[in-house]
Amino acid sequence: MTISVTLLVQMASFVLLIFFVNRVLWGPLTTIMARRQKRIADGLAAAEEGRRALDRAHEQEEEILKLARERAAEIVDHAERRARGLIEEARERAQKEGEEMAALRQAEAATEMARMREALRHDVGRLALLGAERVVQREIDPRLHADLLSQVMEQL
Repeated sequence: MTISVTLLVQMASFVLLIFFVNRVLWGPLTTIMARRQKRIADGLAAAEEGRRALDRAHEQEEEILKLARERAAEIVDHAERRARGLIEEARERAQKEGEEMAALRQAEAATEMARMREALRHDVGRLALLGAERVVQREIDPRLHADLLSQVMEQL
């Protein structure tokens, strides 16, 4: 095997190429690669932090929804209790008004009954007077008959 000049020149040019690549290209390329690797790592860390923040937000959302449901249930329960109370108040008020109306009607009936009795007494008295007049017209002693008629009217 003979080593020729071309092989030596190729070897020298290869060494120069490696030196050039190492000096000029390799440093900036590794710097760019390191920056990119750091950017990717930061992006992954930010994504992981974002996922954790999203999980915390979901947990907070569930807690808020749970509190809202509990509060809504309390409001509904309070409204139902208030409605039952209002219904009971209305029922009691209606019953009381019915009792008052019944008492008023009963008092009106008693008043009407007393008025009718008085009217009946008056009518009976008038009829008695008519009868007494006829008797008096036939009898001679009107005073005696008037006393009898007044006694009858008092008894009625």
